[in-house]
Amino acid sequence: MFLPLGEETIIDPIFASLETDDRVDNVYLSTNERFADDFETYLADSEFDKPTLSIEETTDEDEKFGVISALAQLVEREEITDDTIIVAGDNYLSFGVSEFIDSFVARDAPMIAAYDVGSREQARSYGVIDVEDNQVVGFTEKPANPSSSLVSIACYGFPAESVDLLETYLEEDNNPDEPGWFIQWLHDRTATYAFTFDGAWFDIGTADSYLDAVEFMLNDGTYVADSATTENVTLESGVQILEGATVTDATLTRTVVFPEASVKDASLEDSIVDSHAAVNGVSLTESTVGAHSTLNRPE
Repeated sequence: MFLPLGEETIIDPIFASLETDDRVDNVYLSTNERFADDFETYLADSEFDKPTLSIEETTDEDEKFGVISALAQLVEREEITDDTIIVAGDNYLSFGVSEFIDSFVARDAPMIAAYDVGSREQARSYGVIDVEDNQVVGFTEKPANPSSSLVSIACYGFPAESVDLLETYLEEDNNPDEPGWFIQWLHDRTATYAFTFDGAWFDIGTADSYLDAVEFMLNDGTYVADSATTENVTLESGVQILEGATVTDATLTRTVVFPEASVKDASLEDSIVDSHAAVNGVSLTESTVGAHSTLNRPE
């Protein structure tokens, strides 16, 4: 959610769109107690006024609710009774959330954002949608044999009456985890529509998808923070060197070097060097170097 994309984080464009939309009264950032301090710091340092932290009553990842249960608890905790937009914070969207709201308001019905991932094989990892005239006529969560390559991307619009159905869904002992199970249940009960779009979408669930998003955001270019130090380096497309990092005598391709990390006499491709890590004298491909760790050339 707070992974950097140039001078922004992944979630910043979502908040920026909501901040300037007069139709949006309240923005809730939901997390559990374990991450509350990090989120409070982010909000305090951000330029956004609307977001409010809403904390789930869990501390350990093992205690986390399923997504639908967490949404139902959020609705109860914040006493939400209005039309509601839900966006997953680990998604990079190439459209503004206000565009989605335009379509949602026009339909005045449940709506889901949908993206064609280009292959049915890839679609197996997501909720797969069948549409007719933009109405959802079929929805299957992570099917073994997808009927299409059009998938749900965790951006939803629910009228107030549909928000109330979250509790009904759970009371019937339905799956409390992925939101797609709720959509699968909902579209059989009320007309539900798809907001399809071109452009780009990245589900930042893996290092590779994060690097894809960085490369897209930088338009195949590079980003070097003002406080970073580089000397005798070759930077290919999709390279991001963040605040306080030092890179010398190195070649980087599609790589992110996090704050205060160092890379020296190395070649890195499709890799991530986390904060305060050090990489010296090695060649890496498709690698992640953890925070505060050191990787040296073997003697």
